[in-house]
Amino acid sequence: VQLQESGPGLVKPSQTLSLTCAVSGVSITTTTYYYWIWIRQPPGKGPEWMGAMRYSGSTYYSPSLKSRTSVSRDTSRNQFTLQVTSVTPEDTAVYYCGAGITSIVPVVWGQGTQVTVSS
Repeated sequence: VQLQESGPGLVKPSQTLSLTCAVSGVSITTTTYYYWIWIRQPPGKGPEWMGAMRYSGSTYYSPSLKSRTSVSRDTSRNQFTLQVTSVTPEDTAVYYCGAGITSIVPVVWGQGTQVTVSS
């Protein structure tokens, strides 16, 4: 299985960040992996779990990001998407998508994509 993140590398403050994770080798609707996960790592900080979508479509979010974050999917394209609204420079990070048996720690990771929030 392979995961590949894509999206803009630069986003302006107050805008919405949208990232897509394209999955190959397994369907996101089967139970091979139960969860499809988003994690980010700001510069100089540790990884931060953002949210996840279960294979059934249920979603789970970090309490600190819940008001600004949504995870959705396009089953026809076998991909899932992260949106973060009202971004600030503190949202600058490397964003990773992953597949996991639990909702927290991926067992398969994408390569990550750098997102910088700056005017």
